Amino acid sequence: MSMPTFHLAPDLLVPRLCFGTMTMGEQSGPPESLRLLDAAFAAGVNFFDSAEMYPVPQRRETQGRSEELLGRWLRARRVPRDSVVVATKVAGPSGQMTWIRNGPLSLDSQNIAEAIDSSLRRLGVDYIDLYQIHWPDRYVPMFGETEYDPSHQINLLAYSPMAMGILSGKYYSDDGGPPDARMNLFRGRYSEGESRYNLQNPKLKAAVKEYTKIGSKHGISPAILAVAFVLRHPLVASAVFGAAKISQLTEVLQATRVHLSEEIIAEINEVHARYPNPCP
Repeated sequence: MSMPTFHLAPDLLVPRLCFGTMTMGEQSGPPESLRLLDAAFAAGVNFFDSAEMYPVPQRRETQGRSEELLGRWLRARRVPRDSVVVATKVAGPSGQMTWIRNGPLSLDSQNIAEAIDSSLRRLGVDYIDLYQIHWPDRYVPMFGETEYDPSHQINLLAYSPMAMGILSGKYYSDDGGPPDARMNLFRGRYSEGESRYNLQNPKLKAAVKEYTKIGSKHGISPAILAVAFVLRHPLVASAVFGAAKISQLTEVLQATRVHLSEEIIAEINEVHARYPNPCP
């Protein structure tokens, strides 16, 4: 199946959707992870994102499994290396995750080189197409000194377009969503996600309810609405999404074929004006 593409950089053409592996090895076990990768690839998604710290919730016992599962899939399916775009990330200083290089104190050349070598080994590849800093070294005094220059033609890889699944509306359904949904399954174990995406935040709940109404009015599922909205931004080359079920994957794939009218965009902007940035 064909998938629309966009230049992330002048010499890097990627599909509009990137399949994220953040939950593989924790929420999704090996068999389901391989099935999801099969389905994504068959649908034309040949862009895969991982990180040395994955899966989440992060813990010593599982660190690196997401990369390992992606590498296992590449080998088991004998996927030609030049037919996929592999992205992964280096963890920066956090004061946590001491099991990763004893808790790196900086993003220096030694830490980055060690992280790359370990990721290459877990992935079972000899090069990485896109290597990213997972979060910045906040102790380097460069805040506010970067500028975006469109002439370089470096576009954006957007992450979490559905806000960890919250914009699907499932957590505000009458039953609170499926018990195996991430925010339910890992409740109390994923402090980073729960603090940012606080389901008890009335502003968040109100915003999600309004966005869900917009989708219902126009016959678009909330998840598709969220992803399609991100993809329409002129700087966005691709959006990283995750799925724990084939049905979720199939739904999100439709976002590349959805056109959001000016009426829909105006309604979304009106909700945003009333409930700005509910997950800062």
